[in-house]
Amino acid sequence: MGDVLVFGELKDNAPKKVAFELVGKAKELAPQLGGKVIVAVLSADDSDFAKAFGAYGADKVVLLKNAAFSAFNTEIYTDALVKLIGELSPTAVLFGATILGKDLAPRVAAALNVGIAPDCTELSAADGKLVAQRPVYAGKALTDVVVESSPQVISVRPNVLGLVDATDGVAELDAKDVDVIEPKAKLLEVAGGESARPDVTEADRIVSGGRGMKSEEEFFKQLEPLADVLDAAIGASRAAVDSGFAPQALQVGQTGKVVNPTLYMTFGISGAIQHLAGMRNSKYIVAVNKDPEAPIFNLADFGIVDDLFKIIPVLTEELKKELGK
Repeated sequence: MGDVLVFGELKDNAPKKVAFELVGKAKELAPQLGGKVIVAVLSADDSDFAKAFGAYGADKVVLLKNAAFSAFNTEIYTDALVKLIGELSPTAVLFGATILGKDLAPRVAAALNVGIAPDCTELSAADGKLVAQRPVYAGKALTDVVVESSPQVISVRPNVLGLVDATDGVAELDAKDVDVIEPKAKLLEVAGGESARPDVTEADRIVSGGRGMKSEEEFFKQLEPLADVLDAAIGASRAAVDSGFAPQALQVGQTGKVVNPTLYMTFGISGAIQHLAGMRNSKYIVAVNKDPEAPIFNLADFGIVDDLFKIIPVLTEELKKELGK
């Protein structure tokens, strides 16, 4: 008891950044719980996960191998993790609050018949347990949550914990082939193209457009060059999505995706409460809107009251010069 188990989420068989963030935080807190940091990886092959996670503080990596892990299946993943948790008996189990993690974490908690603290933004330790901080009331307040059941299951938003400095550490590796259950549902096909841009939930910089972009053509014509300069993801307000300017996958807000970038730039977004709920924890917020009374300016660190179609091209060119692109 006392160990912290981190789900080492992968994409294209490489660890996601949020998994490294969780390992670094777990390494900080595990001594207060009297245990070690263990990473659970479900993969179809033998990549060097011990080195990858050891660099961020993992003491041990348990690699479960099966060809079925090459594509995410919630039944297979849940069963495998529940069995592993039963073997290891950790004090806490941490997941990234990603699309995959938001599916998997509550299923694991339900299968274990324990509580869960979802979508958290900070972790600390007290009295031998983890204390999770999470937003409530559409992000207007923060509350500390302690899951009393054991193990504590907690999911944490990407980009909120930060990365610790990597070292040359290598974790102990326990790799084993495992059997998997026969799932009721099987993946037949993955449809849709992959974008070269980072996903908005994990992006460090986001440029986001609203109804003020006027059309789908203008939305991407204006925002893509700026996003290219900043190596940023592109987001959209619900109004922009409902107007057909952008796909729902880009929607940021209470009914879309919750983001936590270092820089969040809004163009033509008035600042409806449901949008603010999805981005108010951004470190720096820049707003451009021609309405000086737009609610977004109450939250923004920097604001420009002007026509976004004048500002975006100038801003893009100036950033090119500043960043040498």
